[in-house]
Amino acid sequence: MIKNHAALKLYLDKQYHLYNKPDFILNDPISIPHRFSKLQDIEIIGFWTSVLAWGQRKTIINSANTLIQLMDNAPHDFIINYTENDLFRFSEFKHRTFNLTDTLYFLHYFKKFYSSHTSLEEAFLFEGFEMEETVENMLRNFHIQFFDDIDAPHRTRKHIPTPASKSTCKRINMFLRWMVREDTSGVDFGIWKKIKPKQLICPLDVHVERVARKLNLIERKQTDWLTALELTKNLSAFDVNDPVKYDFALFGTGVIEKNGMIF
Repeated sequence: MIKNHAALKLYLDKQYHLYNKPDFILNDPISIPHRFSKLQDIEIIGFWTSVLAWGQRKTIINSANTLIQLMDNAPHDFIINYTENDLFRFSEFKHRTFNLTDTLYFLHYFKKFYSSHTSLEEAFLFEGFEMEETVENMLRNFHIQFFDDIDAPHRTRKHIPTPASKSTCKRINMFLRWMVREDTSGVDFGIWKKIKPKQLICPLDVHVERVARKLNLIERKQTDWLTALELTKNLSAFDVNDPVKYDFALFGTGVIEKNGMIF
């Protein structure tokens, strides 16, 4: 039972409405996929940007913009049509520990996937997925499917986490929030219709975790997949159909209001 439930809901709702608006996009990595309108472009660069989303937000955005330029400002068209000669242009691309080997495999995976699929959402799905309480097994399924290739480099696995390794899967959960959630604010895209918002898990970065612990939304001492589940379950007490909307409240409070909270 969450203490001060009514007061905490009022606070979280206020913070959610404060940050879930177009101004949020300007300095956030989600600004990158917002440059596109084509479904596949949004998916490709949205996924790739989320994978690169560690470190300073400015650096993340710069790296994503470099990728877009290398793909001729048309990610899906480039992915479908590139030849071996086109790959040399990526030789200098790097973002922290994400290097050329990882880049080439991402390009290979996307080319293979989109040759027979319309939407990246399909890579997460399996028979009976709609009955799942959360996306946990969808993330497991995606990880297996992503690396189901004899040429998949082992080092790239660290960039695509899975609940099977107890990871919080923060970046991929953020990507799913972008694709699945839909509201009137125009921040999240809501272009995936099969996975439901109520199945999402809250992205658990250091800022979200710090604020959530101060608000007693997390009791677990460790920081792992079970912690992300605990936070999301507690947030569902305030909105059972869209608990992850409070990611805006927690992240905004933690990053933008750096001096703490007023609750």
